[in-house]
Amino acid sequence: MISTFVKNKMLFLLAMAAITFGSGCFVAENPYTGLAPGYWRAILTLDPAAASAAQGGTADDEEIPNRIDQINSGELPFTFEVKYENDTKFYIEIINGEERIRIDSILIGRDKRIAKDTIVINFPVFDSYIKGIYHENIIQGEWVVNNRNVDYRVPFVARQGLSHRFTKMKETPAMDVSGRWEVAFSPGTEDQEKGIGEFVQKGNDLGGTFMTEVGDHRFLEGTIQGDKLYLSAFDGSHAYLFEAKIQPDSSLFGTWWSGKHYTTTWTARRNSEFRLANADSLTYLNPGYDQFTFAFKNPDGKTVTLEDPQYQSKIKIVQIMGTWCPNCRDETEFLLDYIKNNPNENLELIALAFERHKDESKALAAIRKYKEFFGIDYEILYAGSNIKTEASKALPMLNRVISFPTMIIIDRQNKVRHIHTGFSGPATSEYAVFTQKFDSFIQELLAEEL
Repeated sequence: MISTFVKNKMLFLLAMAAITFGSGCFVAENPYTGLAPGYWRAILTLDPAAASAAQGGTADDEEIPNRIDQINSGELPFTFEVKYENDTKFYIEIINGEERIRIDSILIGRDKRIAKDTIVINFPVFDSYIKGIYHENIIQGEWVVNNRNVDYRVPFVARQGLSHRFTKMKETPAMDVSGRWEVAFSPGTEDQEKGIGEFVQKGNDLGGTFMTEVGDHRFLEGTIQGDKLYLSAFDGSHAYLFEAKIQPDSSLFGTWWSGKHYTTTWTARRNSEFRLANADSLTYLNPGYDQFTFAFKNPDGKTVTLEDPQYQSKIKIVQIMGTWCPNCRDETEFLLDYIKNNPNENLELIALAFERHKDESKALAAIRKYKEFFGIDYEILYAGSNIKTEASKALPMLNRVISFPTMIIIDRQNKVRHIHTGFSGPATSEYAVFTQKFDSFIQELLAEEL
């Protein structure tokens, strides 16, 4: 009688045999067994000066931060859980507060060049991946983003058996920061940007997000210890790290990292009445234009316009987006859910993708992958570069492209009736209000006679 352990070991060896290595690359037909199940704690080192020998800690060593000054500034922690569907097949869920992001595309095997076990965790929608060497309960490697125009790599380490994010400390918070805050990013500079911080604090646990006029900063999760707070989020595309210190006047002053390429300061003061500019007023048609028109190609090379027969006498929702953009992903999921629950032959969606890839073939491949991942059956057209000045030139009827995403709603007579800049997703308090207003407006347009 063969034991269960032996059976599983045999299955693991067969999975390893199915992996082929060449020129440092390898391919597995199925992302089978390899990682220990349960929670893992990961760290992305955004600031090289933050690198430390104790990255990630271990389940039982004394190097787990137990004082505030042991939390390394510039290190972004996040957690994920390894789950098995059966004895061998597993997937990963990345955890950001209330959000869980499922990752199924995982390749494992032994790299013969270095004689070590290797893992690749792919984020197919965002064209990025984590690649590392793993041994028992440790993974060490890097997060790589393909669609940037530079060699973009961030050191990564993860250890199994840990579920805390920043620290296990329980230092009494200097105050409760729950509520709405008026925020300034890059304060006092020509790049200053307004924002709203929405925080929820329960003891030392801290969650929330930041909203700006071009979108939100995702589900953030962190901690508050004494007079310092820490928040982070990682989704495969964006790596956000916020740190701040509570000032004597109860305001906040801190640092924000967006990946390794951008760092700035931020300030905040409690202000429940503060509002951003109306998202329905930021983008508009230039004088002399009374319609929104375009002619771009889909991934099959066919030129598509709003003058095509399938769009005539229908409500059109045009989404200006990019496959690289997490806020666009939130809006895409909202739109897909809406048309699923509100099917109507007189309502059409169409997306204009402005991509990071300079190479058109790579941009088209990213669009195909995006459509396949979400099961999208409406057109996504390649509209050009994601540089906003270039996107504005591609759509000269708009005053400018301020944000990805931007939603344009066109009635049956082809008149632009509504333009919404940015998207406040499910991490924000604005999401429920937006969804209600959106549904009411679409229903009003559908009820209008031709």
